[in-house]
Parts: sequence; structure tokens; C-alpha cells
Amino acid sequence: MDLSVTSEAGIIYDSYLQSFTNEDGSVNWLPMCADVHGFITNRALFDEYDIPLPTDYESFIAACQAFEAIGIRGYVGDYAYDYTCMETLQGVSIPELTSLEGYKWRTAYSDPASTDRVGLDDIVWPVVFDQMEQFIQDVSLTPDVLEFGYDAPVNMFANGEAAMIYGSSARVSEFRNQGIDTVVLPFFGQNGEQWLMTTPYLQVALNRNLEKNESRREKAMKVLDVMISEGGQTLLPTGLDVLSYSQDVGIQLTDCLKNLQLLIEQNHMYIRIASNDCFAVSKDVVSKMITGEYNAQQAYEAFDAQLRAPKAASAEIVMTSGKSYSNIFHSNGGSEAYSVMANSLREVYGSDVLIATGNSFTGTVLQADYTEKMVGCMIMPNGLVSFHRDMTGAELKETIKAYVEGIDGGFNPFNRGSLPVVSGITIEVKENKGTYTLTKVKRDGKEIGDDETFSVTCLATYANFAPFLADESREFMLGEENVKTVWTNAVKSGSVVLAQPEQYIKVK
Repeated sequence: MDLSVTSEAGIIYDSYLQSFTNEDGSVNWLPMCADVHGFITNRALFDEYDIPLPTDYESFIAACQAFEAIGIRGYVGDYAYDYTCMETLQGVSIPELTSLEGYKWRTAYSDPASTDRVGLDDIVWPVVFDQMEQFIQDVSLTPDVLEFGYDAPVNMFANGEAAMIYGSSARVSEFRNQGIDTVVLPFFGQNGEQWLMTTPYLQVALNRNLEKNESRREKAMKVLDVMISEGGQTLLPTGLDVLSYSQDVGIQLTDCLKNLQLLIEQNHMYIRIASNDCFAVSKDVVSKMITGEYNAQQAYEAFDAQLRAPKAASAEIVMTSGKSYSNIFHSNGGSEAYSVMANSLREVYGSDVLIATGNSFTGTVLQADYTEKMVGCMIMPNGLVSFHRDMTGAELKETIKAYVEGIDGGFNPFNRGSLPVVSGITIEVKENKGTYTLTKVKRDGKEIGDDETFSVTCLATYANFAPFLADESREFMLGEENVKTVWTNAVKSGSVVLAQPEQYIKVK
């Protein structure tokens, strides 16, 4: 449905709405609010070594070089992931990408009515790659960052081995809770401007068929009005540091983002380009720039050629799901989709019990034919790994308790949907004003005994599992490959039949 002439579209700052405007002036999606990405910075480390906190590109580079001189990485990021490659490529040239020529290119590239493969222009994008090449040299991005997953930069930052890392503003409060004086800094343009990289945390479209029924259209618009309102946006679960694109929502910043208020008031919040093609191509091209295989001109030509290339023929089907399973969480049962994944992975790992953090799986299991890429996308791209150990019933209950109730320095559930997913057992949980208490752990309908023994697989990121690894009284064996790889390879080998979901949790 075209929302361009609605009052709801008028509420969105025009500078942000432009990124969602088609060549014919129509608007199909409204951006509501933003997650902020930037340079997560250890301010205490700057103070300790008497290095000025960056305020522009020159001082940013000077700080990186000053830290490198004393054996500390000035800046590092998880360039094993396409989103970091793509966001950095855009971030170093936001002034150019928000220029009139940049806006013209983006509108043409994003137009859903176009059937042509649109490549890069020859005005803005050569400059983007020149500045990316300069950035790589200036901050000393070396090929080892291509092996850095989610946890490596985080650990380097926490240990004082890196002064700045790339990441979400949510990281600031996490590090502050660990006692690290942390702020997030924006991208510093080489022309002197400062910009925040933002990802729409929530965006909304309406079905065009609503135009055929005025009563249904009015109801849908009422829902949209609530979603776009200040009251609606402040109800978001992670609303503490989510910024709004709406003129009707006041700026309410925590201390974590206070230093960015002026940029936010100036509407210097850039909405990243997030097409699947650009993500895939940027990972390939930026990686080769970091290794030195491509210079700026070669990178520009390779990126342009890949965008213009005809889409490849359909990939091979490696798995078929005959039924769809929802990821909606039910207090009496949990999530069907997550249960399917947990039960299937327990079979893959051959364990009696599997426990997974609530951020392990991506969502609905579709009734569809799955390609290898689709199979991999069933696992969250957060560096999920497996840990294995034989446990007594008492140890198993203690482990599940930590997953349910949270643990210092590890994963802490913040709502029902983030509670752990289990397979091979069932659990009962008591809820009290947003906190959770484990009350029962059962197997085959009976509470497990303290002296029973189980082979257990735990799925979590290194960061979430850190407290368990620090406990020397219980040694876990780390899986040889990450969960995404294990799952994908098992499906490709034909050894996986999707398991049936089970009611694995009751929340009272």
C-alpha cells in the first residue's frame, strides 16, 4: 500500500523517509525507530594513556595510531560478518551517500518496480571505495580481522587489548555493567561531518488490499497510529536506547547515548542500505580490500560487476519441510519452531538433553524447500557454539537454572521469548514481574533425580557461556565447529529429518 500521502508518513522526518521513497514518489515502508551502530569506545583506556577522545576523522586516526604504538589495537571489528563489512563501507562515506547524487542512486537501486539489475554509479561510489581504502590503511585493518567472529573483538575490548570496536549501542550498557567506562562514537566523515549508522529496528508496511475495504483500512491505520506514537515506541522491549525516526516522539536518551544527542537532533542518523545482494557482495569485496587483493578501483569494479550480474539459477534443495511451525511463544509449551530446532539438533549431537539460549534460532520454520543458505539462516548469526558434558541431575538442574534465571556475566532472559529452549526434558518456570525462577525439571513426566546422569549439549555464544567456562570444577568440551556449520553439514548429508515440536516449558 502506498503510504506517501498519509499523515503517518508525514510524521517521519523527511531525511529518513527519502531512503524509503520509490522513484515514482510512492512509499511502501515506514521506518519507525532505530538501533544505533558505531565505534564502541573504552573511555577509561583513553584517559589512562592520556590519548584525546576522537572528535573528527584526523583525531580518530591519531588515536588508533597512538594505541598501536603502545601495543593496543586502536580499532578492530568482526569482519567475518557481512553486516560489518557493509556498514563500514557505507559508514566511512555517509556524507557522499546522503548527497543529491547519492540519493538519486539509492532511489534507483531500491525501486521495487524496476526489473533491471542496477549497479553502482560513477560519481558517488568511486569516492566510497577510495575512502574505504584509506580507512583500512589508516586504522591498520589487517587480514586477521576476517577471522574475527562475534566474540573475539568483545573479548579484546573487555581485556583492554582494543580501545575501540564496532558494534551496537546496546554494547555500551553491557560493558558499563562490567565496570568499563564505555561510550559509542559516530562515524567521522573525512569531510569533517559526523554521522550515526542506524538500522531500522521496526518498519511497517500495509497490505494494498486494505484499500478495497474502507472499514478494514481505518482499523489498520489506527494500529499504525499506535505503533508510530511515542507511547507505542516506548513499549518496545529494548526501548532504552532505540532512537525514533518520528517527529512526534521525544528524544529520551540514557547516559549511554547522551554524548550523541546533538547528532540526533541534527538528524544525522543514516539508514544503512541493507539489500541481500549488497551484503553478500560487500563481504567478498571488503575482505579482498583488507587482504590487499583489491585496490579501490578494483573493488569498485568488482562490486559493480556482481550487482549487475544476472541472478544465478535456483540453488539445490537440501531439505524440505512439509509443515510450517510458528516461533510465537506460548506460556504453556514454548515456541513450536524453536522446539523443532532444539529436538532436531539434539539428534544431530546425539545427546540426552540439549539446552539452548533464547537467541539461538532465527524464527519460523517454513513449509518450504530449503537451500543450503536457507538452512544456515535457521541458526542465529551470532557465533553460536556447542558445549558438551556429562552431568548429574543436580548439575543439570543448576545449569538450567542459570539459563532461566540469568547469571552474572552471562545470558539474562528479559522476557518470555528469551527463556531457554530445551529438548529431552521439560521445565516449569515461575514468572514474577519480569523475573523468572526455575521450579521443576522433568524427563518423561517425572522430576529428575540428583543422582541420575545425562549427556548434555549446551548451545550459547562464548560471551553468554563465559561464567560456565570460568568454573574450573566442571570442564566442558567445545564442539569442533560452530552450530551453523554442524547443522548445515548434517542437513546436506541427508541425515536430518526435522523433529516434531514438543511442549518443553510451562510459565506460570
